Amino acid sequence: MLQGWPLVGTVAMLIALPCLAIVLAGGGQVDDLRLVIRITARTSLVLFCLAFTASALVRQWPGTATRWLRRNRRYVGVSFAASHGLHAIAIVAFAMADPVRFNAQVPLPTLIGGGFAYVLIAAMVATSFDRTAALIGPRAWKILHTVGSYYVWIVFFQGFAKRSVDDPFYLVPAAVVIAAMVIRWMPAITRRRAAA
Repeated sequence: MLQGWPLVGTVAMLIALPCLAIVLAGGGQVDDLRLVIRITARTSLVLFCLAFTASALVRQWPGTATRWLRRNRRYVGVSFAASHGLHAIAIVAFAMADPVRFNAQVPLPTLIGGGFAYVLIAAMVATSFDRTAALIGPRAWKILHTVGSYYVWIVFFQGFAKRSVDDPFYLVPAAVVIAAMVIRWMPAITRRRAAA
């Protein structure tokens, strides 16, 4: 199986090439950009949830797959950042192609909240290397990555839950986000029950 940084390159390519093909085939129309936004939102969600739950999964269900995921959590997380970077590029392209429609569909609070998520994602990626992680120290690294991952979780939950009110299809990704949080907390819940 792919390991380490080659995993990041492979995942980024597997997401970027179909998105590029969609945009080129459609001539870069707004609907094509919106399709790329939807696709990358979902690929980002899957990659984020895998990185978010990696440690909990291996504690609850130790096995070859979960150990591989825990060992490659950093690279899955960077792959999420690459997918979400493509998501951002598509959003910017949509805003440039049709600013009126973009402003009508993306309220300012969403733009600010999502923008701050990108700041945290960039900071987490920047400290995903041994040298930069050592520079900020283990305590600051843990705070940044814990706060950042929970904030991104909130952005995903809010985005999908809000859309599920008008479109029941969004209940599926909203449920995935909730399941990720449940899985993340399962080891702590199990330990508390065992200690009780």
